[in-house]
Amino acid sequence: MTFSKGVKDGLPIGIGYFAVSFAFGIKAGAALNSWLLATFISMTNLTSAGQFAGLQIMSSATGTLIELAIASFFINLRYSLMAISLSQKVSPSFTTSRRLLLATGITDEIYAVSMAQKEKVNPIYFLGLMTLPYIGWSGGTLTGAVCGQILPTMVVNALGVALYGMFIAIVVPPMKSSRPTLIAVFIAVALSFAFFYVPFLKENVSTGFAIIICAVVASLVCAKLFPLSSNATESVDGKEVK
Repeated sequence: MTFSKGVKDGLPIGIGYFAVSFAFGIKAGAALNSWLLATFISMTNLTSAGQFAGLQIMSSATGTLIELAIASFFINLRYSLMAISLSQKVSPSFTTSRRLLLATGITDEIYAVSMAQKEKVNPIYFLGLMTLPYIGWSGGTLTGAVCGQILPTMVVNALGVALYGMFIAIVVPPMKSSRPTLIAVFIAVALSFAFFYVPFLKENVSTGFAIIICAVVASLVCAKLFPLSSNATESVDGKEVK
């Protein structure tokens, strides 16, 4: 497996990430009033949901670093599970130091492409696979943040809606085919409404902890109601993965 093959396989992901991060860049640039800071966030993170939640906490007047850390931990916890699964697929040349260096490139799409490979994934292929998605994500954020400062307000507001459209596109398909996902979403939405509209909760619970509580409670309830058996499998690009 070569670097060029990894780059080729990562091209569609990079294009998709550019479009999504463009919308994030517009919102982040406006919220933080800095295209440089918005770009730095995407260069040091590769997680749309985690960055969006973090941005809400950072732009909130009551947000704290502790809330930011806890929210990011729980929202991005799934990447640790992906890494454990992917560790069974990598070649012996994937040493610990290389895993630590390339771990930032584990995303849903990169994980799926890696798991779909017939051969063991080596470091040079994985580096190629994550290169264009990383450039697309960081470059899209930079472009969106800069454009957000020079485009008319009406255009910026219209483009900013695309970020919410992305989350709808991510959540709705699994909701239609998975009852646990549907219930988890409704629990999170109900709690979010409560934190926004109930005066006591709105006044006493900050934005950061509201996000954390919604995510953790929805996850715990569904984990209790719909536990997975030890030999459960999941489908990745048509293949069953333990």
